[in-house]
Amino acid sequence: MNNCQILHGDCLKLLSEKKIRQKVDLTFLDPPFNQDKEYNLYDDNLPEHEYWQKMKNVCRGIFEITSEGGAIYFMQREKNVEFVLQCLDETGWSFQNLIIWKKKTSAVPCSNKFGKQYQIIAFATKGETPRVFNRLRISPPLPPNYKHERENGIFLTDIWDDIRELTSGYFAGDEAVRKQNGERFHKQQSPIALLLRIILSSSMPGDTVLDPFAGTGTTLVVAEQLKRKGIGIEIDLENVTCIKERIEEIRQSDDVMKFYKDYLYTENLKEIWDTDLPSSTMKKKKQLSLFNL
Repeated sequence: MNNCQILHGDCLKLLSEKKIRQKVDLTFLDPPFNQDKEYNLYDDNLPEHEYWQKMKNVCRGIFEITSEGGAIYFMQREKNVEFVLQCLDETGWSFQNLIIWKKKTSAVPCSNKFGKQYQIIAFATKGETPRVFNRLRISPPLPPNYKHERENGIFLTDIWDDIRELTSGYFAGDEAVRKQNGERFHKQQSPIALLLRIILSSSMPGDTVLDPFAGTGTTLVVAEQLKRKGIGIEIDLENVTCIKERIEEIRQSDDVMKFYKDYLYTENLKEIWDTDLPSSTMKKKKQLSLFNL
């Protein structure tokens, strides 16, 4: 792990104790959503005011160690937009975009309102002007009513509807980290494609990327391959072990090169996607299990 550092502990405690002594250029903040999910070492059923005060403290701690113009991407449930924006505003961040991640999965049915099919990602920066913002061009499938193919793709907008969530059970595919019995190791694992897009958009090779709720380490796995310096904070030691395993030997399902063609029309792609390792030479590992739990 030449470029990645994993800190074991509570992110709020480590941030308050100034354990991260270097400047951070980009943060992906994907905390537990306070939905009473089962985590080994985290209480996911806090009183609402206590939860959002904690999130505010985390945002403030990240802001203090972020470089001027550095970015944060704060992911949350759609119903919490107001609280997310308030957290960012009250801790000094400058709002840039509210990204809608439409997850290419079936909508969660509701009996008395429209079904839910997206999450929000608030993009903000330290200061009004982003230090780095790379205008990515993608080439999604042509809509049915379009007659002509695009010549050079389209600029990425604030609606992301081409990245699939790692859905529950076996529908999550090979990318989901699994135990030996085939069960998901972590049901909230973020997809490689999502972190690839965020890191390409708001960082350059050599920049430092932080994930204060690292989980299974997807942020660090992508940062390592794109030659960014990664810092992950994780309270669960089993997750820390998982992250180390994923980074030390990149699985075929974690290889970012399979997405390279999706961004071919991006003007400065070779500059921001700094890799001299072709996909065929990257280290491989079995898809189903990282270690025996």
